[in-house]
Amino acid sequence: MPLLDIKNLTVSFDTSTGPFLAVKGIDLSVEPREVLAIVGESGSGKSVSMLAVMGLLPASATVTADRMSFDGVDLLGLDAAERRKIVGKDISMIFQEPIASLNPCFTVGFQIEEVLRFHMGMDRAQRRARAIELLTLVGIPEPAERLSSYPHQMSGGQCQRVMIAIAIACNPKLLIADEPTTALDVTIQKQILDLLVRLQAEYGMGLIMITHNMGVVAETADRVIVQYKGTKMEEAGVLSLFESPKSNYTRALLSALPDNATGDRLPTVSDMMFEPAPGA
Repeated sequence: MPLLDIKNLTVSFDTSTGPFLAVKGIDLSVEPREVLAIVGESGSGKSVSMLAVMGLLPASATVTADRMSFDGVDLLGLDAAERRKIVGKDISMIFQEPIASLNPCFTVGFQIEEVLRFHMGMDRAQRRARAIELLTLVGIPEPAERLSSYPHQMSGGQCQRVMIAIAIACNPKLLIADEPTTALDVTIQKQILDLLVRLQAEYGMGLIMITHNMGVVAETADRVIVQYKGTKMEEAGVLSLFESPKSNYTRALLSALPDNATGDRLPTVSDMMFEPAPGA
């Protein structure tokens, strides 16, 4: 049985000019221990799809699906209190901007321990010990001292490691990583990706990697979904996708890689798509 199973997911937003359809009938599944990459340009509906799973979209969003189940539980049938028992514990998400996602008013230790208090019911000593263990696991030096640091006192890479520590604190079955290396330099990007892949293997989690970077896809994924304008364009195993892409859009993404360039300029999406999205 798939860990996450979604059929015909549609997300629309109420706007001043009427409903805007951001996700259009997406089918998606993730098996236990599988790494699924969702790839596409900004605005393709990657993050919106997963925020719908987490129940974190604003009130202006309307989410419908024929099925949205996690580990056999119908997520759409849960009320807010029931969903909170799953989200953050069994399903966790690493958000795109760690500096913006961490609360600047609280220490990183407090923010890690709050997850453990809410979901695991640990006492203060247990929470502190687990927080130190988590910071050690994600590679932050002097973890006991770092518990009293505020986010602004840490680098971008360290804040991302704190976000990962929070996300894995309760040993989730499914981890969603939304552009986890955004705004990090290349060396730190590699370290974060290696850390995520190692933790996924050690904990036996399902992992959904949201990215626009085909290099990240090649290094991390077992299977790939390509999205464009809220629509799933292609789904394939990672080797099959790179060797024989079926969709024009997938070919456009791969052709835009500098290593694949053969002419004087890189191809763009509009070179290969009949109806490119505005601004694409």
